[in-house]
Amino acid sequence: MSLKLDPRTKLYMIFVVSAVVMMSATTPFLWAVRIAMTMIPILLLIIEKHYAAAFRFLIFYGTALLLTFRFLSENSKGFLSAFLVGYCSIIVQFMPAMITAWYVVRTTKIGEFVCAMQKMHIPDGITISLAVVMRFFPTIKEEYTSIRDAMKMRGIMLGGGNAAGIIEYRMIPLLFSCVNIGDELSAAAVTRGLGGKVKRTSVQVLKMSAADYLLMLLFTAALAVFVVSKYII
Repeated sequence: MSLKLDPRTKLYMIFVVSAVVMMSATTPFLWAVRIAMTMIPILLLIIEKHYAAAFRFLIFYGTALLLTFRFLSENSKGFLSAFLVGYCSIIVQFMPAMITAWYVVRTTKIGEFVCAMQKMHIPDGITISLAVVMRFFPTIKEEYTSIRDAMKMRGIMLGGGNAAGIIEYRMIPLLFSCVNIGDELSAAAVTRGLGGKVKRTSVQVLKMSAADYLLMLLFTAALAVFVVSKYII
């Protein structure tokens, strides 16, 4: 089972979730709305068969949420309690947007994304930048995995007696790889016709489905309820 969503719906989800995380939840009802919005992209990850990512996000977010409620309810004092409350609160505050962005990046093809941006009449400069960013982080993850495996074969790891070499033999090559990957992705985007004077065509056919309209309606309603409950009522 797979739910094919339009990239415009996914971008709207990021916009709404980002707007909500910028507003603090001060009542149990607002917390419930925020948690429900966070569960939607996690559920979508499960539908797209990204089980490992969905499980990690669910455990991480759930643990931070429980710790936040526990320490706030107990009015705990002390440095450690204050540190945990602050750290967990930051995670709970901004992780919904991170989960949604991760879902969008992992389930959206670059061709679909560019086609959607063109349909929304977004300038090519913004389209190229976002397209490069969407490919940059997954590519960096693959590059780091390759560097990590190569260094493990040479005994350079935390438990291998050469932990100090991790910075030299892992991070420095990764930094140079970041620079090269950014240049290569930018060149690839230009080579594919992005930013040219002639209007770019696409083989991708985008069409809003009932699921797209339903999700956009749900997120719009959640945003409206959040704003009305916090600032009007």
